[in-house]
Amino acid sequence: MDGTGSAQLIIAELRSGSRRALSKCLSLIESTRAEDRALAYEILEHCSSHTDGSWRIGCTGPPGVGKSTFIERIGMELLARGRRVAVLAVDPSSRRTGGSILGDKVRMPLLSTQSEAFVRPSPSKAMLGGAAPSTRDAIVICEAAGFDTIIIETVGVGQSETDVADLVDMFILLALANSGDDVQGIKRGIMEVADAVVITKSDVDESSVNRSAAILTGALRFMPQAEQDWSVPVMKCSSLTGQGADVVLQSIESFFGASRAERRVGRRRHQRGEWFDRALSAEIIARLTDVDAFRFECERMRHQCVSGLVAPSLAVHRLLGRVNITIKQESP
Repeated sequence: MDGTGSAQLIIAELRSGSRRALSKCLSLIESTRAEDRALAYEILEHCSSHTDGSWRIGCTGPPGVGKSTFIERIGMELLARGRRVAVLAVDPSSRRTGGSILGDKVRMPLLSTQSEAFVRPSPSKAMLGGAAPSTRDAIVICEAAGFDTIIIETVGVGQSETDVADLVDMFILLALANSGDDVQGIKRGIMEVADAVVITKSDVDESSVNRSAAILTGALRFMPQAEQDWSVPVMKCSSLTGQGADVVLQSIESFFGASRAERRVGRRRHQRGEWFDRALSAEIIARLTDVDAFRFECERMRHQCVSGLVAPSLAVHRLLGRVNITIKQESP
């Protein structure tokens, strides 16, 4: 069977609700093999016409804040409201071996067994920003499979995880009580792209949680408003007891209210432009490194850098200066 026939078969199974087909599609878009990539592109061609009616939610926070437990609690609440939930959990990859534990599914034992939910851990492949290289395509695949709520759990590495905000409609920042002082709270970066802040483990120390909530609320007053019609809430939640989960759900439902639908569509248009720019950069690098002459010259220049003969930035400038690109103008 050729690639087109295979892609059409997989798409038919995907839209019929096959979890096996969904897992296969996600594996294909994560693969770096040329034949897998070709099939993945064929599948994406059938999925890209999906509407903007889904909810895309990003969830980030420092290690130990309880992202997986929080997502399971919120995911179960969303299921009870009749939504279909897919969780894309990005797991950190080792810079030394490239491996990942991919253990986030273990932390969501209840949600991962629900018929209307799907949990998929993916390696970050040492990519900064909290997401994985394939996360954008994975969102499209999950929506084509009929999931109307896509939750992305980031790696959880700190204040630089702002890339995920360019993948989702609503970006939720999880925080721990007593995790920083007033100055820490007003640092730019992840705080200024958050659409909601949730202090987790609120059942542990109520006074500390209230104090942290006051600090964060004050800090947000110094942040520029990303959306004029939305004031970023600071909420308290215990994923263990469920206390405060209803408030978080109300905030999510308010954010995705009908009155804000047009703004969400505009946000996604901007994100697709950003997506194109990043995909273009990655594809150019991949195609250049497939050329033997370029790869040889690249290794030669890299050796000069390692030997201290030339600065890395200058070496890259010289390398790309030797690349001849011919664009053939197509006849109208």
